[in-house]
Amino acid sequence: MRTAVIGITESSLATGRILSEKLAESVLVDLRGRGLLKEWVSDNFNSYDGLVFIMAAGIVFRVIADQIKNKYTDPAVVIVDDAGRFSIAALSGHEGGANSLAARVGRIIDAVPVITTASDTNKKIILGIGCRKGIQAENVVAAIETSLNEVNLSMDKVRTGASADIKRNEPGLIKAFEELDIPLVFISTARIRNFSGYSTESKTARKFFDIPGVSEPCALIAGRNTKLIQKRKSHNGVTVAIAREDAG
Repeated sequence: MRTAVIGITESSLATGRILSEKLAESVLVDLRGRGLLKEWVSDNFNSYDGLVFIMAAGIVFRVIADQIKNKYTDPAVVIVDDAGRFSIAALSGHEGGANSLAARVGRIIDAVPVITTASDTNKKIILGIGCRKGIQAENVVAAIETSLNEVNLSMDKVRTGASADIKRNEPGLIKAFEELDIPLVFISTARIRNFSGYSTESKTARKFFDIPGVSEPCALIAGRNTKLIQKRKSHNGVTVAIAREDAG
């Protein structure tokens, strides 16, 4: 996906530089200066597959309003606030790939991906994932498929995957979720360590990382009012736990 990362202030460009270095096929666009943003959007809106605006949402909607045609031809638009806290899929969520782009941006800058398409927000299943170092993507996919089959769930019911931030740089894990087109978030070890919700302790996680586990606490933390519907199970170097959101 050819992506333009756009900033209009020095702080947004600092975030943009990080993104452009790690986001494949992306370029950084410096639009500091009065009127440059609107002019650039007018000339380049359809020149990229994705546009990441690091600025207030109101600014973005005002400058792209006249360019929007339909969800099948418009580029994916993602908005990141100036502080880099949220990565919002704002336009062409499914068809244009904004949902996936928001998730990738979120992983790079540790921002919370915000997905608003109805078909995604109504999904209730969260996967907690742990894995050995150097795991291959196909092993992760196979483990997820096996775990979902065991509880009679299909992949299209999954809203997100979650793992510990110590797994942030596992290429196989990231690739697996990109192939499945499911957002993947990373939970900080500090948050896992302080988690008081129910989960069975993992001796390995406690020994090496001083946390109670990875897959179970991550599945529970990543959602709202979550409950485990399958405790962690290991499959060829991958540990999967399944939680349901709004479980009562």
